[in-house]
Amino acid sequence: MLRNRRPLNPEHQLTHLPMSGIIRSRIKRLFAILGGLLAFQALLLWWVEDLTLFESVWLTMTTLVTVGYGDFAPQTPVGRISTIAIMFVSAITLMTLIVSDFIEYRFYRRERIVTGRWVYKMKDHIVIINTPQNGGEQYFMRFASQVRAVPGYETIPIILLTRQFPTGLPPELSDVGMLHFHGSGSDPDALKAVHAGSAKHIVVLASDESDPISDSLTFDIAHRLTEANLGHRTTAECVSDGNRNRFKTAGVRTIIRPVRTYPEIMVRAVVAPGSEKVLEDMFNYQDDHPHRYDLKLDDLNWADIVSALIRHGIGTALAYIDNDDEVVCHPPTDEEIEGKGLIVLVKSHDTPAVQVVEEALERYRAFLERWHASQAEADARANSDKASN
Repeated sequence: MLRNRRPLNPEHQLTHLPMSGIIRSRIKRLFAILGGLLAFQALLLWWVEDLTLFESVWLTMTTLVTVGYGDFAPQTPVGRISTIAIMFVSAITLMTLIVSDFIEYRFYRRERIVTGRWVYKMKDHIVIINTPQNGGEQYFMRFASQVRAVPGYETIPIILLTRQFPTGLPPELSDVGMLHFHGSGSDPDALKAVHAGSAKHIVVLASDESDPISDSLTFDIAHRLTEANLGHRTTAECVSDGNRNRFKTAGVRTIIRPVRTYPEIMVRAVVAPGSEKVLEDMFNYQDDHPHRYDLKLDDLNWADIVSALIRHGIGTALAYIDNDDEVVCHPPTDEEIEGKGLIVLVKSHDTPAVQVVEEALERYRAFLERWHASQAEADARANSDKASN
């Protein structure tokens, strides 16, 4: 549970949900009064009129909805007076008030949903806090499409906690099923409104992906979440690498650099924590990077190539370039590779030259030849022993 703190935004006390609760309570109260009046009228007609209980109920309901079939009608003075007083004056008036309140509630609910002030009942959802400075709509659309392509996440609800869309979400985001709440991640009441405590994942985006100062706001939000024991569900963006340890010490599960052009990296960080480190390495030379080696490939399968590079401490083969200049990722392991280049994930501080890779492959070819020769000798000895026996 989130701690109860004084909200930073005073208008939250006014805009939370009191009006909807008042309207719903009033509708329930009017329904209770109406139900009592209808029951009293039906029993009274059953008592004073020559009608069965079912006929009395039927007459009461047709009078309420002003249908007037004419098949039954009060005949006694008491029945007629009660119909005027209870049905024409009281019950129909109450019915009108209920319909009016319901319409008011629907308009109120619609206005609150559009302006991001409606509190939904949510569980096991994704909460995204803040909005990218530029291209937020495209970012969220791609995020939603990517995360819902992951098995088990096809129908996961996504809600934005942001002040970016005060007049309503763009139709493109509504069409992909995204919701939003108008507020700040620094406001405990706003975090409660999006049910952060029940969320499956919480994503805290940098308010300004190009300004390290925004890490302060991100850290404040992340600290509130970790105080509520939600750090293990939180993925936070960190602009400055020097601030990463602060987030890690605070208990945030995953820290990632802002990469606006590839929301897929954020999706991987959310659904497969740790993979973001591999993907980040693809974009920089800090630790590792993918390197292209132009060399001829003609007599080794993919398993042999991967094994040769790892055994000689060169790196991990990611893909190869075939003779038509097509990049082939994750080829079959037992098919012979024919191509003219390799893409290898190597250490940035010690990138091997192409000659080193060629020597590693050549040594592995020699190793395979010796191994096959030894296997042939072993088979020959085995066959010779069988013949002598």
